[in-house]
Amino acid sequence: MTDTLDSDIEAHVRRLRRLDCCAVSDALDQIGAAGAVSGLLHRAGPHRIAGRVVTVRLGLGEPPPGPKRHLGCNAIEKSGARDVLVIEQRTGIDCGSWGGLLSLAAQRRGIAGVIADGPVRDVDEALAMGFAVFSRSLTARTARGRIIEQGTDVPVTVGELEVRSGDYVIADRSGVAFVQASQMPALLDAAERIASREAKMAEAILAGAPVSEVMGASYENLLKA
Repeated sequence: MTDTLDSDIEAHVRRLRRLDCCAVSDALDQIGAAGAVSGLLHRAGPHRIAGRVVTVRLGLGEPPPGPKRHLGCNAIEKSGARDVLVIEQRTGIDCGSWGGLLSLAAQRRGIAGVIADGPVRDVDEALAMGFAVFSRSLTARTARGRIIEQGTDVPVTVGELEVRSGDYVIADRSGVAFVQASQMPALLDAAERIASREAKMAEAILAGAPVSEVMGASYENLLKA
């Protein structure tokens, strides 16, 4: 059973990485699901990432009992090449939810990238190493003494969405889109149909067809199954 699940996850990630965020957003519209989030900007590394979500929630409070661990370390150590770390830091406190040493450790693990609904820092380091970072904002201020990690693999809020570990995500310069695991088969089929139709429209434009014809009824009906 575990082998079958792993095989399905790998197949979903492989297909998702062939798409772009706009096709996935359109497909979410087609299947009647919410998932697109704006305002999480590309800061460093590859311009497009996709994978399975591993969540981290940061906030206020006292550190849990036991050995102290820096925020994000648990998520990095449990993740790998098919994963994208998704961080909530919506406290309103101007301090980093991610930094350069974390980028280095995540890259060493092969993690696809990080998406933070909050500030990140050490972007120059992420740029230099080519590690993908998307975030709501930037800062130079440390998290030390300001916020703590409240949990890994717990529900987080990104934009207006609740996101869970095991969901899927794609991010590029246009935006970010999340997909629940149960929606992936229908979503991928719809997104691949949309991408194929748009590719044919692009071919028609390159062949000299008037754009008004290409983007007439065919484009307006693009999301119809």
